[in-house]
Amino acid sequence: MSQAVAISLRGLRKEFRTPTGVTTAVDGVDLDVFDGEFLTLLGPSGSGKTTVLRMIAGFELPTAGSITLDGRDVTKMPPFDRDVNTVFQDYALFPHMTVLQNIEYGLRVKKVPGPERRRRAQEALDSVALGGFGDRRPTQLSGGQRQRVALARALVNRPKVLLLDEPLGALDLKLREHMQLELKEIQREVGITFVFVTHDQDEALTMSDRIAVFNAGRIEQLGSATDVYDHPASEFVAGFVGTSNLVRGEAARALFGSDETVSIRPEKIAIDAPSAGRDVRGRIRDVSYVGSVTRYVIDLAPGGSLIAEIANTGVPVQAKGQDVTLTWNPVHEYRVPN
Repeated sequence: MSQAVAISLRGLRKEFRTPTGVTTAVDGVDLDVFDGEFLTLLGPSGSGKTTVLRMIAGFELPTAGSITLDGRDVTKMPPFDRDVNTVFQDYALFPHMTVLQNIEYGLRVKKVPGPERRRRAQEALDSVALGGFGDRRPTQLSGGQRQRVALARALVNRPKVLLLDEPLGALDLKLREHMQLELKEIQREVGITFVFVTHDQDEALTMSDRIAVFNAGRIEQLGSATDVYDHPASEFVAGFVGTSNLVRGEAARALFGSDETVSIRPEKIAIDAPSAGRDVRGRIRDVSYVGSVTRYVIDLAPGGSLIAEIANTGVPVQAKGQDVTLTWNPVHEYRVPN
């Protein structure tokens, strides 16, 4: 991946006036998005991620700060003057047009000649594996197919940056998982910078080159999926990205001899297995079968509790109320910064 910067945000701030005063949705965001990367803005509702995307697109103007696209200051420019396209969750396809006409629409507005317009639209359809669907209407397509048409319509304009606002949120789980892999593959093939907004942690971990975790209008952590998952920069990140055990207080002092908060991911913990270096006794409070794993909540003898997730391999599960020994390798303990 090239380290050339496609998008640069500096001191980006957005305030909204409400009947009760002023609400700060984005609070001083600095961010560089590299050319050709897949960057995900991840966070809960109200964290500021969608507002940042809308400011990059030009649908919202910042209260303060600057937005640079490919070295050009676009902070106050309207959306049509920015070399970006946006794909929304609701697809926004024209029902009275065919698939090919939907994809051609943006080129028609730009007055691209008919033969060139049709050629590029067909290429865009081929790129999302819908080459034979050009004569169909959107109502004749599945949700996943309509999402790919919306993606092709954005790609046909050959934007420098593609912005995706929770585009998979309306799909069912199985189709969403399938589209995650397809979307990442399309991004690799076309080489366009993707900025993707989601509140789904698994989606972010699956698709992204880097993840910017948002909380209360700020970026709490920016890094690769591995960095964010294994080395959370704060308790918020540890708790929001996946499931994490946060050991603190008396339990932390008993186990680690420290008042620091320590994060341990549930899948790193074994039950009644040969010692991996760190051992603690406890009693199973709850057992949940969740398909590929069984999830245990164990109350610890020193105080506090841990969640352990054990792969379902046919071995009988331990029962609620059973006394067990938990063990894990200390290398999987991570001291969470204050």
